[in-house]
Amino acid sequence: MAYTNKHKFITIGEIMLRLTPPNYEKIRMANTFEASYGGAEANIAMALANLKIDSTFFGVVPDNSLGKSAVRWMRSNDVHCSPVIFSTKEETPTHRLGTYYLETGYGIRASKVIYDRKHSAMAEYDFSKVDLKSLLENFSWLHMSGITPAISDSCKSLVLNALKTAKELGLTVSFDGNFRSKMWTWDEARDFCTLCLPYVDVLFGTEPYHLWKDESDHSKGDWKDDTPQKPSLYEQAEEFRHFIEKFPNIKCIARHIRYANSGSENSLKAYMWYGGRDYESKLFTFNILDRVGGGDAFASGLIYAMMTEYSPADMLNFAVASSAIKHTIHGDANITDDVKTIENLMNMNYDIKR
Repeated sequence: MAYTNKHKFITIGEIMLRLTPPNYEKIRMANTFEASYGGAEANIAMALANLKIDSTFFGVVPDNSLGKSAVRWMRSNDVHCSPVIFSTKEETPTHRLGTYYLETGYGIRASKVIYDRKHSAMAEYDFSKVDLKSLLENFSWLHMSGITPAISDSCKSLVLNALKTAKELGLTVSFDGNFRSKMWTWDEARDFCTLCLPYVDVLFGTEPYHLWKDESDHSKGDWKDDTPQKPSLYEQAEEFRHFIEKFPNIKCIARHIRYANSGSENSLKAYMWYGGRDYESKLFTFNILDRVGGGDAFASGLIYAMMTEYSPADMLNFAVASSAIKHTIHGDANITDDVKTIENLMNMNYDIKR
């Protein structure tokens, strides 16, 4: 499909240092770590930039070698980073880049993440100083996630104000709830992320949000309580319908379903509501080299397909194929710079390309 450059994409979030023991080793046994950088929003910016979408990242890093290295990582993947703030010790006293440790699972052993991001530069920065209108006014698409507001109260304000400003400016807004249990509670996440929904055009996932059956009597439960963990298309469509009834601003909802056959083999498929219709993707089964960032690759795949005007069915299959391919790539982001690679998988064409 021909590439179109009419969209200018921006995302806001935290980029972190990722440290991973090599060769599927456990953290407690490791004496070396492989260093890379990642974070949900940064992953999506890098994936889109590799597919030739004009992509920009905004966040805060400390003005030291680690912060500069993280930004260099994104720039090396063609992401514009001119809005990134390199904070001083006065602005962010702890002056550190958030870090996480990834213990990669193998076979029956699941992966494990340990966060070391408290008091990061992103957490300590005062975002009331940021002119969001000036930041966003030259873009056509903003993406945000439910991870950033879990970082700090200042980040909560940043996310909500950015969403409101983007809607005032007429940007398309996408949002992924991305619940992280090690950062805040389920109720805290639902309370905040529900506040974001009136400003969202494209929604990834159906949690963590409140979708009460009766706003005046929460004892009657949430509509999502009736949806099984791995729903049928009919069951998922019912849940989508309640979202659209309550938040008619939403133009598209998509979620992927993971079937964990083992720690190293998974299957994925996805459901989507778009243009008044429900869609179900093909089922993709694959071996896992690196699972982290699979959801971000799904989101970036769908954003790309929407920007370049695929048919709805192809949009969804391209998104799942993007996620499947990410599982074969080391690091957080789907660094795939050839659209045909994803399209071939989308069409389940596995022949060698010569």
